Amino acid sequence: MKYSIGDLIYQGEAAGVHNWDTMSGSSFYWHPDWLHIAEEATGLTPTAAVMPTSNKANQSDAEQAIVQHLNKV
Repeated sequence: MKYSIGDLIYQGEAAGVHNWDTMSGSSFYWHPDWLHIAEEATGLTPTAAVMPTSNKANQSDAEQAIVQHLNKV
């Protein structure tokens, strides 16, 4: 299966940390100060790097990183 942005379910933001889920039950987290996405809200264990399209990564960059990660797994 090939994932796309439409497969991500945005759960919102709490204390600056954004959260997405997938239909398969995986969760991913990102904070604007992180250069990675993580599978836990603390962000201590990076899952995949976020490659910013400008000077600083944004939510769209994080979503792209999640989709790329899912398509590699």
